[in-house]
Amino acid sequence: MPDGSASVYKANKPQLSENARMTTSRHIAIVGAGIAAITCARTLVQAGHRVTVFEKSHSVGGRMSTRSSPFGTFDHGAQYFTVRDPRFELALQTTPGLCRPWSANTVRVLDSHGRVAAAGLPAREPHWVPKPGMNALVRQWAQPLADAGRIELQTKVTAIEPDSLNAKQWQLRTQGEGDSSHVFGGFDAVVLAIPNVQASALLQSSPKGAALAKKISRVTVAPCLTLMLAFPQAVQPGLTTLGPQWSAARSTHHRIAWLARESSKPGRGAVERWTVQASAAWSQEHLHDDVDRIEAKLIKAFSEVTGIRAEPAHADVHRWMYAKTEQALGESHLWDGKAGIGVCGDWCLGHRVEDAFVSGLELALKIV
Repeated sequence: MPDGSASVYKANKPQLSENARMTTSRHIAIVGAGIAAITCARTLVQAGHRVTVFEKSHSVGGRMSTRSSPFGTFDHGAQYFTVRDPRFELALQTTPGLCRPWSANTVRVLDSHGRVAAAGLPAREPHWVPKPGMNALVRQWAQPLADAGRIELQTKVTAIEPDSLNAKQWQLRTQGEGDSSHVFGGFDAVVLAIPNVQASALLQSSPKGAALAKKISRVTVAPCLTLMLAFPQAVQPGLTTLGPQWSAARSTHHRIAWLARESSKPGRGAVERWTVQASAAWSQEHLHDDVDRIEAKLIKAFSEVTGIRAEPAHADVHRWMYAKTEQALGESHLWDGKAGIGVCGDWCLGHRVEDAFVSGLELALKIV
């Protein structure tokens, strides 16, 4: 991903015909604030439309999230991204210097004794990480929308339905802080840029969404239990890291699928920190276990794989209910122009960050 000199998101700006330029601007509701949603939103704005983004969390980013702690941050969702689509490469050039290559020194761990099958596996393609955290990219892309007051945070959409004042438009029922409820109306279209299960539930809340809900019913996405650990005792004279010399591993341990030393990523703090992501099968089996039980079991597995027996000064667990796509939709998006409703997300194409970008972009271009 060369830095380049492009400072305008020109590659993703649709080439409009004279008739399209004369089209009246539409107001479009976008549910979700991950990379698919924000890509869709900013592309629509560039085409002259008005958007309002609704996000149930307190910040944008989706699974490109970063968790703060007293000892530094953790990329507890997506660990990095790769770049294959030239449109994604050009879009990244709008934020020069924000993303840096990560020399992960990835290994493959074979068993519960930490036996390494292949050390220093050469990366097939560069691994990129925004700094100071994975959420920085989405946050920067979303900033103009936030500045314009077009993002409603901590606002969960509970239903989509025909507008009570104009049946040709949409309204959204929402739930905010303290169980406060509100109805937002006057939307010419609705985009659902959220996990497939959540999108299906909202689609089924409206007769107009039944056809799309049926199409996405074949999609399956696995959960992921994620452990975050900090070892500040490693920051002392003569000791820079604990445990193995590698910084990332794909594991066949029955509990763990991936481990990453957060402090090895560019732009992060020096305190030894690890993010541990459980396997899909183990996550599914223990998804609703008590947090303390999940933490204890994953710490034990982490020690077996890395050889680090020290007591962490900080431990935290996050449950991703919808993490890695197992069966994708097979299309970049779905759009019902007559009803004015569409869906997008990484699960349409796969599970990569770039899949989410392409999905959001191509849905926006379809709407335009």
